[in-house]
Amino acid sequence: QVQLVDAGGGLVQPGDSLRLSCSGSAPTFSTYVIRWFRQAPGREREFVGAISPNKGLTDYADSVKGRFTMSRDNAKNTAYLQMTSLKPEDTGVYHCAGGTTPGRRPGTYDSWGQGTQVTVSS
Repeated sequence: QVQLVDAGGGLVQPGDSLRLSCSGSAPTFSTYVIRWFRQAPGREREFVGAISPNKGLTDYADSVKGRFTMSRDNAKNTAYLQMTSLKPEDTGVYHCAGGTTPGRRPGTYDSWGQGTQVTVSS
């Protein structure tokens, strides 16, 4: 396992953009599927998006498709979640998770970031 550190959250207004980052360490990071999840108060954790380790193939939840974009730079051991056209319902704590199992569900042995708060409010 590699420790992941997510960062970049903040307070923004509706329609604004924000970029989150998820950093790890070599060589394991480049082998990980990186997934983003979010959790709002009183709600269950929700899948946001995923990016494959090498080809950078992405998968997004319908709620963010067309507004959020994931990317990664394995040379920097960092993945990004670019969020645009933010809405109040995007508010929550965002966690990145990294592991070797494909798909939207986190693996049993996935590494997790500590979480970064995103608040979208006017």
